[in-house]
Amino acid sequence: MLCFGSASGKFTEWDGKAEMFGHLGWDPDVMFKVGLVEVAIAVLFLIPRTAFVAAILLSAYLGGATASHVRVGDPFFVPIIIGVIAWVALGMRDPRVFHLAFGAPPATTDADGAGSDPTDA
Repeated sequence: MLCFGSASGKFTEWDGKAEMFGHLGWDPDVMFKVGLVEVAIAVLFLIPRTAFVAAILLSAYLGGATASHVRVGDPFFVPIIIGVIAWVALGMRDPRVFHLAFGAPPATTDADGAGSDPTDA
C-alpha cells in the first residue's frame, strides 16, 4: 500500500514538486511514468500468484530510489526500510518466502544419536 501512496505524489500537482524531482535529477514528466510503474508493481504485489515477482521488481525499483538519494546526498534509508517491510509482509503471507530465504530448520538429534527432521511429521 505504500507504493500507492508514493505513486499518488507523482500523479498530482503540488507546490515544490518540480524542485524536489529536479533535485533528484528527474523531470516531472518522467516521474509520471515512474508512478505508473509503482502502481503496476503494487497491483502485482496484491495478487498472490504474482506477489513474488512483484517483490523482486519492487526491490529493483527501490534500489534505483536508494541510488538516486545517495547520488545527491539525501538520506536513503526509507527505500531500504520499505523493501524490508515488503519482503516481511510477503513472507508472512506466504511462509515459503522465509523458507527460501533462510533455508530449512536444522535437523535435531535424538537421545540415541539418530537424526530426525522436524518437517517429516
